[in-house]
Amino acid sequence: MVLRRQVKEIAAMATLCCLALLLCAPSVFAESTADCNAIHNGPCTKQAAGRTVTLEINPRPVRHMTDLTFTVTVTPCASMPSALMLDLSMPGMYMGKNLVVLKRKSTCTWEGNGLIVKCMSGRKLWQATILSAELDNPVFSFDVRD
Repeated sequence: MVLRRQVKEIAAMATLCCLALLLCAPSVFAESTADCNAIHNGPCTKQAAGRTVTLEINPRPVRHMTDLTFTVTVTPCASMPSALMLDLSMPGMYMGKNLVVLKRKSTCTWEGNGLIVKCMSGRKLWQATILSAELDNPVFSFDVRD
């Protein structure tokens, strides 16, 4: 009986340790490098679905808890919708839904305002995913500065 209780306590402790590892070190399971740190100096450009997609975030450098303007330029932009959605998320850690509506500003440019929240764990890697079937949902990964 005592042995059974000790085994249950050890199993419970192991479960708590695993949960703590998942909560405190989610970067072990997520992409750990940014592919777009030039975003602090200017636009970041990628190829997606045969188009050139450029993301620009202002003001620079990109910081947490600051009103930000997100600008997306797509070329060629034929058959693109009048609005796009930008999903701001943190790889490997759910930070809640953070969607920015991008409205067409000119022929091939969309713009919207949003905010990147500060993660209590201190992690700074974020990603901006343009939700668009026409673009195959390109992802821009970058570190946010304090």
